[in-house]
Amino acid sequence: MRPFVDTITTLIRYRELILSLVARELQARYRGSLLGMAWTFLNPLLLLAVYALVFSVYMRVSLENYTVYMFAGLLPWIWFATSMMDGVNAVVASGNLVTKSMFPAETLPMVKILANFFNYLFSLPLLALFMIAYGTPFTAALLWLPLVALAQLLFTTGLVYLLAAVNVRYRDVQHILGNLITLWFFLCPIIYPVTAVPEQWRFTFYLNPMAVLTMGYHDVFINGQRPGLTALLAVVAAGLALMYLGFRQFEQGRETFAEEI
Repeated sequence: MRPFVDTITTLIRYRELILSLVARELQARYRGSLLGMAWTFLNPLLLLAVYALVFSVYMRVSLENYTVYMFAGLLPWIWFATSMMDGVNAVVASGNLVTKSMFPAETLPMVKILANFFNYLFSLPLLALFMIAYGTPFTAALLWLPLVALAQLLFTTGLVYLLAAVNVRYRDVQHILGNLITLWFFLCPIIYPVTAVPEQWRFTFYLNPMAVLTMGYHDVFINGQRPGLTALLAVVAAGLALMYLGFRQFEQGRETFAEEI
């Protein structure tokens, strides 16, 4: 448990540095573009438009309030996917900082995760506007949103730290990850309803943490009901287990990061 406790302690100790780097990350992300931070809203909107065109017009998924359904699952997926792609490469991409003996390398993946988390939060008002436009009611189930988001934060953090540490030695990870993320996206009920999957295969959703989280977001935003707590707590447990493994792997490799980079 020592690597887990030590990493959490380090992240808390350097929380001001992390928040400062997160702010710089958000400012630098769209620096030089004409629309600036507006791309926080435009990127998911453009992606939504593409999927809505394909699956509402050409493939015609029959589902009430399909646009809101897809948007409710797409926004947290963007948070997860971008956190994975940015976070796994965080140590390698910041070699100039890692080689400084006093710099806490543990903060680097967390900066990427939190920057994308804030992007997700900034996009929620956009989802609220879509809900109003399509007549999707706001219910008390929204009070469960922090729990679903916390489960995703824990799971994402554990996976990012584990893969970020491995990626320092084996750079193949960052190249393989893009394809795996694409496959993972289609294994989650984001652009199709759960009912579109044959009943004998629906159990696979409960073996897929991101599918469980997607269904949780749909329950909160669309169905107006409490998310499945058993499945959600299983994701929390998986996230904590991954955090333990990820922090331990990160701690073990930290001393050689400068040499590997």
